[in-house]
Amino acid sequence: MAEQDATTQQAAPSVNDERAQRRARRQTLLDQGVNPYPIQSHVTAHAAELEKRYVDLEDGGDTDDVVTLGGRIRAKRGQGKVSFIVIEDCTGQMQLFCRINVLGEDKWGILDMLDLGDVIEATGTVVRTRRGQLSVSPTNITILSKACRPLPEKFHGLTDKEVRYRQRYVDLIMNPEVKDVFVKRSRILSAFRSYMLEQGYLEVETPILQETLGGANARPFTTHFNALDQEVYLRIATELHLKRLIVGGMERVWEMGRQFRNEGMDLTHNPEFTSMEAYCAYNDLEGMKRLAEGFIKAGNAAVNESEQIPFGEYTIDLSGEWRSAPMNELVSERVGEQVSIDTPVEHLRELLEKNGLEWEPSWGAGKLIFTLYDELCESQIVNPTFVCDYPVEVSPLAKRKDDEPRLTDRFELVIAGHEYANAFSELNDPVDQEGRFQAQVAAKAAGDDEAMEYDYDYVRALEYGMPPTGGIGIGIDRTVMLLTNQPSIRDVLLFPHMKPENR
Repeated sequence: MAEQDATTQQAAPSVNDERAQRRARRQTLLDQGVNPYPIQSHVTAHAAELEKRYVDLEDGGDTDDVVTLGGRIRAKRGQGKVSFIVIEDCTGQMQLFCRINVLGEDKWGILDMLDLGDVIEATGTVVRTRRGQLSVSPTNITILSKACRPLPEKFHGLTDKEVRYRQRYVDLIMNPEVKDVFVKRSRILSAFRSYMLEQGYLEVETPILQETLGGANARPFTTHFNALDQEVYLRIATELHLKRLIVGGMERVWEMGRQFRNEGMDLTHNPEFTSMEAYCAYNDLEGMKRLAEGFIKAGNAAVNESEQIPFGEYTIDLSGEWRSAPMNELVSERVGEQVSIDTPVEHLRELLEKNGLEWEPSWGAGKLIFTLYDELCESQIVNPTFVCDYPVEVSPLAKRKDDEPRLTDRFELVIAGHEYANAFSELNDPVDQEGRFQAQVAAKAAGDDEAMEYDYDYVRALEYGMPPTGGIGIGIDRTVMLLTNQPSIRDVLLFPHMKPENR
């Protein structure tokens, strides 16, 4: 009996077997004079539109309304002279109620050439079956794109995230919730643009290829500009060019676009990412707080009905006015004693050691306090918090506070343990800026490959005079993650960077 079972048991067809069968059907169509990849289609309606328009059509009812739908075949079954096909377009699914007496015997044979995944077009009248399913009863079916590769099984064929990210096109076909994230991303970005327009900001475009590295501390991508025989960088930030525009008299400017940093990849970092930066003349840090709050709330309103939103294990409260807290206040709360920029360096080192943290002999009080905050405090912040008063050692482009020159007029917006925005009252003293660039050059010479370069043209621009200016940068990808409750930046990037595929 075991031997009989072994000989009669049929192995499941492989993907390659099915590809061969589909290619054979493609060739059969061509041999019959049917182009399985025609140029034109004539779609006049979408599934969701029909569901809404014919919501009151009774069971068993029909209409004389002729529509043409296009979509991908997701299900197919036949019962003699009746066949049911479910197609899916960008709005949803619709059943095709195929009857031989309606479609015609001469066209009925096309159904045998159809496979799951094929893209087809169906023209017919709108009906509702006796079982209550809104359908189109086709008088004509046209193959628009013959699928030569089978779709994976719904529940077992596309569970590997690496495969999903690499083959996003299949991920979008198989998982409607994935498509929904990217529809929401588009709505969020549109809301951001509308909000900035309402606030009177001019959207501009600055160079992606830059000859001087600046605007952030990061390792760049480099390339060669053949026409100029010049090594250039893919930008790591838009900051310095946007502030040149403030000098030029554009009082409110902003840009949302791609940045490139040749660094690591993790749940919140991708080397190619989207950010926005905005600068407003005659403004300061308080204005940037209100801008950040309104910006993120506008994006949230585009996709969520509440300002209390789920994000991983948290419920984030976006309502009301967000908390502002000096960095030393947060550190003091965490270590259980008062800490400030005046705390002796020796004691700050002891606090670091007590918490298992390392320090460098060259670090002053500011860098030591920042390290305590970065390692102990940031990850504990849940609801939106503007962390203020950053030490000057870690803020090379921020303006010093009038009442405490060892601190800068800067904040970072932290939500759920991660930075979402970074804002300054912008440094506009060219002499001070010169000194900070010189410090960055020294750091680079000492081996810091993330340090900025000396941007002589930017200093020259400041020498013409830049008015008091508030500036902010917001991570767009992270914000989309927050507003759509996604755990990884790869889940909000259509085509995240991946290791090379083994072929």
